[in-house]
Amino acid sequence: MGKKKKQPSHPVRIGVVDTMFARYDMGGAARAELAECPGYGQRFEVVAQTVPGFKDLAVAAKNLIERDGCAIVVALGMPGSAPIDKQCAHEASLGIMQAQLLTSTPILEVFVHEDEADDPAVLASVFENRSRRHARNAYWMLFEPEQLAQRAGQGVRQGFADAGPLASPTATRE
Repeated sequence: MGKKKKQPSHPVRIGVVDTMFARYDMGGAARAELAECPGYGQRFEVVAQTVPGFKDLAVAAKNLIERDGCAIVVALGMPGSAPIDKQCAHEASLGIMQAQLLTSTPILEVFVHEDEADDPAVLASVFENRSRRHARNAYWMLFEPEQLAQRAGQGVRQGFADAGPLASPTATRE
């Protein structure tokens, strides 16, 4: 007879860390999406934190993992449009990757660059969509990994419309 998998005695924790610098409430969008997921409040709970800017995300995410016991973290920020902002975003990204390696825990980096859209309404839509979709990805990674597997190779995007899959070169040969 196989052993039954032991259920955790407390809800799994999902961390959400956002920034004051972003021009949209990315953390609010991510938390709202997680609140719509099955098991919210019983199976899992959200631990949230806000930091000044995206360069502060790595340490905050690492603390959510090590101090607060989060099984995954969604790290949300907005790099500006100046060249120095792009350089700093790259460095912040490296810090987030290092925090993942140091903790052996996924940290989903969710950046929306200020210059991704000129129209403020379009940019707000990108913020909302990307924040929500990555929050859902975090949930799927923990509880429904088959959802990700079903979407593999489908050109799924966060922020803008999905790109769609490419046709297999062997399928087009005669």
